[in-house]
Amino acid sequence: MKIFTFLMLLSLSLSSVLFVKADEEANTVEDTDSQDGNQEDATAGDDGVIEEEGVLVLTKENFQDAALTKDIILVEFYAPWCGHCKTLAPNYAKAAQKLKDNDPPIPLGKVDATVHRELGEEYGVSGFPTLKVFRKGKVYDYEGPRDEAGIIKYMQGQASPSWKPPPEVVVSLNKDNFDTFVNSQPLVLLEFYAPWCGHCKKLGPELQKAAKELVKEDPPIVIAIVDAVHQGDLVKRFQVTGYPTMFVMRYGVKYEYEGPRDAVGIAKYMRQMAKPTSVELTTMKEVKDYIDYQDDLSVVGFFSGEDDPMYQLYVDTANAINEEYRFGYTFLEEARKLYEVSTSNIVLFHSKRYHSKYEPGRFVFDEKVNVTFDTLLVWLQRHDVPLVGQMIDSVFERWFRGQAVVIVFYGLDWSLDHKDDTQFWRHRILEVASDPEYKDYTFAIADEDEFGKFLVDLGLDDSGNEINVGLYDTKKRRYAMDTDDEFSVEGLREFLQDFKDGNLKPVIKSQPKPKDNDGPVRIIVGNTFDKEVRQTEKNVLLEIYAPWCGHCKKLEPVYKKLGKKYKDSDSVVIAKIDGTANDLPMEVQAEGFPTLFLVKGGDLENLIKFEGGERTVASLSAFIEENTTASQTKDEL
Repeated sequence: MKIFTFLMLLSLSLSSVLFVKADEEANTVEDTDSQDGNQEDATAGDDGVIEEEGVLVLTKENFQDAALTKDIILVEFYAPWCGHCKTLAPNYAKAAQKLKDNDPPIPLGKVDATVHRELGEEYGVSGFPTLKVFRKGKVYDYEGPRDEAGIIKYMQGQASPSWKPPPEVVVSLNKDNFDTFVNSQPLVLLEFYAPWCGHCKKLGPELQKAAKELVKEDPPIVIAIVDAVHQGDLVKRFQVTGYPTMFVMRYGVKYEYEGPRDAVGIAKYMRQMAKPTSVELTTMKEVKDYIDYQDDLSVVGFFSGEDDPMYQLYVDTANAINEEYRFGYTFLEEARKLYEVSTSNIVLFHSKRYHSKYEPGRFVFDEKVNVTFDTLLVWLQRHDVPLVGQMIDSVFERWFRGQAVVIVFYGLDWSLDHKDDTQFWRHRILEVASDPEYKDYTFAIADEDEFGKFLVDLGLDDSGNEINVGLYDTKKRRYAMDTDDEFSVEGLREFLQDFKDGNLKPVIKSQPKPKDNDGPVRIIVGNTFDKEVRQTEKNVLLEIYAPWCGHCKKLEPVYKKLGKKYKDSDSVVIAKIDGTANDLPMEVQAEGFPTLFLVKGGDLENLIKFEGGERTVASLSAFIEENTTASQTKDEL
């Protein structure tokens, strides 16, 4: 029995050894497959870079030296699981072997973009395989075949001494040519970029592709770029605070770009922007229906014909600001008579729902001398908001043009069954808005559901009141009307008087004040910003970050070392604030994370933004030293 047991145990042991051996062999095969089956052909070149079948294996560690210093190199960004990449691999390797013998040799490299994702993101890789030609670090799209002979022929042509770069379809602008160029163009997509910015590098190839398509339009639609690092005057003029920043320009007038950032999306958006947006009204019914539009204002031009001098100006203006207004025009003499408008004139009609005894329902553009785009735009902006109109989400910035804004929130319903209730409260607000004492205030009603975020920011979302009131001053600081009493005209007047007398405190979104704030990096929150940044005589380097931001996380250890260096400084404070959880003053806004500002002695009007160089302790220290007289620093690197 004992012998039998021993033999059974021996048999099980041998089986286990065999299974382990089989597993090891399987794992070895799997590991070999994961390296594209080329591991046995891998060799190291003179520069230490591994080659697989003649193709340089590029990584984020060796990419700078192995690729960006080459006179020319073709680089494939691939994914090991990609079927197209596997199909390309043998042709790519054969081409690489033959191009090594070219005179001079033309290297081919590859990057596993699933491992070195940062490289893929930096060069705008969105699919596999993606091939790019690098010339001393400058990148071009590979536009050749993907068979062995095609790759060889294309790259030999690229390496030829007679090769010339393709014509630039994206126009580079600087302070010397900027105004002349943009002022003469009907439509330009303008990008401010920084050479070191990863997002800009990703966007660059997309802009190039879009530009190649848009230049074919009639007239061509131009894409232009500005190197923000070397064009500080333009950056300041356009108030650019992050990269990339994009604008739409129409004859020199700037508008926000709100489109996508891929080539197809950019081209589609800009083609839409190029379409005429003024509508010809050819019948009296069309004219009446257009003017009687309920939801927003209507702008109508009454012209004698297309040769009317005002007509072209009107069309150009409509094209320039097509996102903000509804533009129509008519050549009907009957329409001019009905609306009592002289030939060659423009009229802004407010919706009939806003008509009242306190203001006219329409405004006539009566400027007859020096009529320009600017004078027409100023006229529109002077009259585009009714005395008490409904704030519209798509164009709510209309209400924020340098005046304090009073917003009354309640459930708006313009249906036949409820419009009287909506109008009842609007007319109560009109009593206050029409008072000359409040001529410097803009009043609006807003639907509490559509503008729920505003209520949250004002701390009124849980008030329980049917009607809530908020006020935004000229710096967009928020003030909330006391919710203890129900809304009344008298209560609204008292609220406004308290604001005028300086008796109200702004509502500030803020994290709790940190209990322990003795670390090397000072933590700022909304409620401590004024005391620690605005009202200090020290120089504060302020990082605006987001907890989810990968770049912010990467900066964190560097920023902590920087804080240690200046911990004992009498003049410099290293600080940070969560830009997603705390209110920031209007002067300190970040369009991206992280954003770094140097605030000198509380001067928010003259912020100095860190825009150039790598985010290292050395470069950040140099930035501080160049812009301040720092003292008592110590090296804790």
